[in-house]
Amino acid sequence: MKSVSILIKPASALCNLRCKYCFYANVSSMREVRSFGRMKLGLVDQLVASVYADLDDGDELTIAFQGGEPTLAGLRYFEHFIATVQTQAKAVTVHYALQTNGMVINEAWCRFLKANDFLVGLSMDGTPIYHDLNRLDTHGRGTFFRVHQTKELFDQYQIPYNVLCVLTNPLAKHARKVFNYFKANHVAYVQFIPCLDELDATERSGYALTPERFAAFYQTYFKLWLEQLADGHYQSVKLFDDVINLFKFGQATACGITGPCRIQYVIEADGSVYPCDFYALDEYKLGYIQEQTLKELFNQPRALTFMSTKRELPAYCDSCPFKRLCCGGCKRMKDAMYVNAKGDFCGYRQLLETIVPRQDQILSLVQQCARV
Repeated sequence: MKSVSILIKPASALCNLRCKYCFYANVSSMREVRSFGRMKLGLVDQLVASVYADLDDGDELTIAFQGGEPTLAGLRYFEHFIATVQTQAKAVTVHYALQTNGMVINEAWCRFLKANDFLVGLSMDGTPIYHDLNRLDTHGRGTFFRVHQTKELFDQYQIPYNVLCVLTNPLAKHARKVFNYFKANHVAYVQFIPCLDELDATERSGYALTPERFAAFYQTYFKLWLEQLADGHYQSVKLFDDVINLFKFGQATACGITGPCRIQYVIEADGSVYPCDFYALDEYKLGYIQEQTLKELFNQPRALTFMSTKRELPAYCDSCPFKRLCCGGCKRMKDAMYVNAKGDFCGYRQLLETIVPRQDQILSLVQQCARV
């Protein structure tokens, strides 16, 4: 039995927001074609058939939809996609996920997501003030109130969701405010996404996270989180889960967490396939899903080169006790959370020095919460 994951961009780089820090707006602007528009339904049929060609009875398939804003493909697109998957003869267990800014979600969307067991990622940047500072609509207006309405709909329909919070350098100064807001609003699952500079940036922007701010944010958040856990209330923080899974159980549950890249199978709206969401660029294009299967695309020279490219780590890594399981981490995240520009500090190392010695304590407290 094997597990396969694909990430589909059904509306390419199209979006109904103008977030100041959007990494995919930057990536897509560096391609010959910035946006491939909306995926045609005929391509959905070809895509599903091609993916299933490499699957066998008993396999698992995870299909995540991302953007841009994937809901701009329309509810009919998603209904057609599900129906196409259901016509496949092979007995494959399929899991669906959707990352959304929440702007077009209504009750019809909620009924669909609930009926098809979607796990949803809802973008919400910590507090109303900081959300509205960067996550703007096409008229330059803040969007927090509308996104919070979507959160309430998800709660009402009991749709499982994670809050995805982009951790900008300014927001990272306010860990306590972020923690208190999520606690007060009963956010059970949260993932903090380090805010990155543009790929072609020539100087650091004001919103790009630094290793020092990364570490300071997590030091405060972890302290508050652990106190809450000791009081019997558990909140899943993606990075904490990933660290424990890796160092306690030897499981890599996040791409790039152990250093070397792996193929993500990012499928754009025209069927073009890329090895990584951060590098959906013309020079990394592996081919087209309507022309080749995932296995054939995986064996393309570009894919093998992408995975095997060696990285030269900073000298600071040589003395790190976690080097064997980190290996420098995600290369795209290196300036945001790993070794700083001076080469004398690593934000991720400080986080590991805080969490790893407490793994058994954390697991014991989590188990106590589960029994309550």
